[in-house]
Amino acid sequence: MAAGLVGIGRYIPEKIVTNADLEKIMDTSDEWIRTRTGIEERHIAGDDQDTSDLAFFAAEAAMKDAGITADQIGMILVNTVTPDKPFPSVACMIQERLGAKNAAAMDQSAACAGYMYGLITAKHFVEAGTYDYVLVVGVEKLSKITDWSDRNTAVLFGDGACAGIVGNVSEGRGILAFDLGADGSGGKYLYQDEADHIIMNGREVFKFAVRQMGESALKVIEKAGYTKEDVDFLIPHQANIRIIESARKRLDLPEDKVAKVISKYGNTSAASIGNAMVESVENGKIKDDDLIVLVGFGGGLTWGAIAMRYGK
Repeated sequence: MAAGLVGIGRYIPEKIVTNADLEKIMDTSDEWIRTRTGIEERHIAGDDQDTSDLAFFAAEAAMKDAGITADQIGMILVNTVTPDKPFPSVACMIQERLGAKNAAAMDQSAACAGYMYGLITAKHFVEAGTYDYVLVVGVEKLSKITDWSDRNTAVLFGDGACAGIVGNVSEGRGILAFDLGADGSGGKYLYQDEADHIIMNGREVFKFAVRQMGESALKVIEKAGYTKEDVDFLIPHQANIRIIESARKRLDLPEDKVAKVISKYGNTSAASIGNAMVESVENGKIKDDDLIVLVGFGGGLTWGAIAMRYGK
């Protein structure tokens, strides 16, 4: 049996911060943000919400979609760079809250590529027969490490959570191929400093992302035995509209075959790709048996891509 997604879910905080709101607290403008990033607004978690709260709600949604109960989960993998605290892990926190008493639990850290790392880790546990179901969560409360006086980074990020239940799927469906990688020499371009703020060299990260997103997407399509003409839908990391457009053009895809939700959510790091997937399924852009490609990059520097035949 192949492993794939048998349930998906997300949680987006209610509070919205628009570009107009940011104009009031820093030297920026709605036009400047939109033309350079494609972002119009982002959702920010409340002071009474931490990363584990967002993760819990997304996990509940994915379990409901999969039609499983907490005691059926064999492992919980949470992908985040903004845990509530160094330990216990967010995975352990939501294990207790979900009542998933049979699940092993751990956090992973691959920044914006984290959800990809989680899905591939889960795939191997499921296909080995170790666990029937693995809960994978991508979640960030980036607002707590954002320097709201730095217009180069503050305009980019939002909070949110996505979740997927990885289990056995029917023949021909599921994760067909993957590409994971890292380049630690690029860590200096995107990191968290001693003041716990996000520091980014936008120019270098942009160059890396444009190159790597296209290369990884094409690599997994080839590994899966297909060509770019076979792709039904692309879900790129929602970091910057120009990077998304670069990936779209590399695959020669029309506009309606690419997930673009960055205008509403900004960059939610590990939650980005899963959130875009849920929205694309909800609005009918992804259907059962579609060949979809997920691709992202993040601090580390890390990257990941997956070719998947969607459906249970």
